[in-house]
Amino acid sequence: MAPRSQAPVALITGSSRGIGKVLALKLAARGVNVAVNYKSNADLAEETLAEVRAAGADGMTVQANIEEPDDIDAMFDAVQQQFGRLDMFVANAAASAFKPISQLKLHHLDRNWAMNVRSFVLGAQRAAEMMSASGGRIVVVTSYGSLAAFPTYASLGAAKAAAEMYVKYMATEFGPRNITVNAVNGGLIDTDSLDFFYNRVPGMAPMSSVISKLPLGRPGTADDMASAIDFLLGPTAGYITGQTLTVDGGLTIIAPPFWADTTGELHDAVYPPAASGADETHVEG
Repeated sequence: MAPRSQAPVALITGSSRGIGKVLALKLAARGVNVAVNYKSNADLAEETLAEVRAAGADGMTVQANIEEPDDIDAMFDAVQQQFGRLDMFVANAAASAFKPISQLKLHHLDRNWAMNVRSFVLGAQRAAEMMSASGGRIVVVTSYGSLAAFPTYASLGAAKAAAEMYVKYMATEFGPRNITVNAVNGGLIDTDSLDFFYNRVPGMAPMSSVISKLPLGRPGTADDMASAIDFLLGPTAGYITGQTLTVDGGLTIIAPPFWADTTGELHDAVYPPAASGADETHVEG
């Protein structure tokens, strides 16, 4: 491992748990110091930091609500003060409302943009400024709704598609500074978000009906995603930029669930109930 003062530094948003935490520990195992960002649960962040240090690296915790531009600036300032450098930035944190387009309110749209798109752009700007002449790596975590239309996923899917397009533009503009920019697009990844989408959105198609159709026949894991991100951050991916790596077990080849698989009020939001008598057949003669 490189001397601590020379060790590379990574900032991962939303890294107190889930994919971000698994990635933090992978990076720590190869000597990368990690800034663990969290929004509200300081205890979880401290637990992650303890595991980072147990793996042989150093790190810090930094609280920031990435929906707030001032918090983003303060987060990068804290990393600069602590380590004096930044080599890797991973925009991992995300949140959105899962609703049909007809039910999206102004606050849903505004928060979705701030959380999933604006925070990535502002973060990438600051990260690129802090990276040395030798370059750096930027990765944003996106998801399958950017590739196909899934029930209730329009708001988040459109935001992730926007982030993936920003990846292409950033790769073009940051490339001359030896900064690579890529996205990792996840499918059904077994995290809290997957549980929320399938078990807490009323009328959603059963998760089992989707998983059974996947070519690989199982949901992905946080380790599957973290391994893909770690690859793009690693020394063997230096000539890959402007790309989206899809980690979905084949989900977007087949693309369930479909709106027709939903039930109740969610189904009715797209397929209104038939008018009374519309199913009657009259035969004359």
